[in-house]
Amino acid sequence: MAFDRTGNLLGALALVLSDRMTEALGSEMGKSPSAAAALSWLHHFHQQPTVDLLRRVLGLTSSGTVRLLDGLVAEGYVERGAGSDGRATLISLTPAGRAAAVQLAAARGKVLEQALGPLSSAERRSLEKLTSKLLIGLMRGPGAI
Repeated sequence: MAFDRTGNLLGALALVLSDRMTEALGSEMGKSPSAAAALSWLHHFHQQPTVDLLRRVLGLTSSGTVRLLDGLVAEGYVERGAGSDGRATLISLTPAGRAAAVQLAAARGKVLEQALGPLSSAERRSLEKLTSKLLIGLMRGPGAI
């Protein structure tokens, strides 16, 4: 199936937003997209997250996840702990990590607000319905977590 104009516009929008968020996160705190995603996910996840679950959510290799966490631990953003069964390694944000996650979310929100700025309230509601439908379809598709 060939992409039509809508598909091309959606792809271009996704790339521009990704680039601008990466730039904002990098300039705000010097964080990679993976580090920012890890901090954000840990900030919103409240059920004893493990290294392996973070690995699956971020789509990283085991060694990549360990290196990412090593950096976040060294910066004082994350702590590791033993799981109750002794096999899993639990991870949690420190107070500095929670503050960093909030700061990163604000930088991300600023980029998104600039992108949505030209839309009226009605257009935003329409976009919300359409993007929700697209995301649900992607989450239920092959490879969805």
